[in-house]
Amino acid sequence: MAVGEFGRVGGETVHEITLRSPGGATASIVTLGAALRALAVPLGGGGMRQVVLGFDTAEAYADNPGHLGAMIGRVANRIAGGRFRLDGRTHDLPINEAGNTLHGGPGGFTRRNWSIVAASETAVELSLISEDGDQGFPGRLEVRCRYALSDVATLAITATATTDAPTPVNLTNHAYFTMNGAGDCRAHVLRIPSDFYTPVDAVLIPTGEIAPVAGSAYDFRVARPIGVDHDIAFVVAGAPGEMAFAAEVTAPDGRMRLEVATDQPSLQFYTAQHLGPHPAAASGLAHGRNAGFCLEAQGFVDAPNERHFPSVTLRPGAVYRHATTYRFVAL
Repeated sequence: MAVGEFGRVGGETVHEITLRSPGGATASIVTLGAALRALAVPLGGGGMRQVVLGFDTAEAYADNPGHLGAMIGRVANRIAGGRFRLDGRTHDLPINEAGNTLHGGPGGFTRRNWSIVAASETAVELSLISEDGDQGFPGRLEVRCRYALSDVATLAITATATTDAPTPVNLTNHAYFTMNGAGDCRAHVLRIPSDFYTPVDAVLIPTGEIAPVAGSAYDFRVARPIGVDHDIAFVVAGAPGEMAFAAEVTAPDGRMRLEVATDQPSLQFYTAQHLGPHPAAASGLAHGRNAGFCLEAQGFVDAPNERHFPSVTLRPGAVYRHATTYRFVAL
């Protein structure tokens, strides 16, 4: 494990933490956005492959319009109209995308410099305080996030949160994965064993329906190339709060497979069709349209406004928990 200064933004030092698994995988996390900056995993027969997109400067993470690698909060994804009601009170949030609030608002957790709580060779824990009224959300929220490398190449991301007043909480990690050197991610072969997805309107707000994938463009129950652009949430088939298999992706060259498991009820699949080029791209992986794919485990999108969706409300005395694992297997 190594902790060093990655840069300075707004008078604050941004640190970088480097982790190493027993099997030789390495991960880099920066405190700005608690972002996964790099992840290199072993290939069968020798060699390493960089499998996430990242930036090589702290200033790029201060901008980061695509939320590369960041921990997203207080509420991931979209809240319709930037408004929700909780316990009889309406809360208005800042609008930052197509009339809605995206990824916690313009000053969400992506833009915050997290604190290091503890670090070892294989794991780091980070913390963040989101004060009452932050981006319009009620309650003072205390958040912990932990990255841990294990086995040959398994990255576990866990998070907890507590609050002093009722508030919605829905955290996720926004890593962009690539197993073909940031070529077109739609050449990857995807399997998502979900029978249902949540249809959306023109601005990606769920309609409230939970629809079968059968007969739709979102049926990945049998592995097939991604093929076209996607930005849609699937229902994870698992018991609430228990780890369940959510997705697997095979590299176009057949040399590697990614397996995803989570205790969250939904998985957002996004093919980076809105990701633009960036001069601060790290590890030689160019950024641009379809350069990576996201598998963001989270609660249901716009759950604060859809009463029949599983609730994302956290109340005092309770603990929000999130666990997702990304396991890379050399083939």
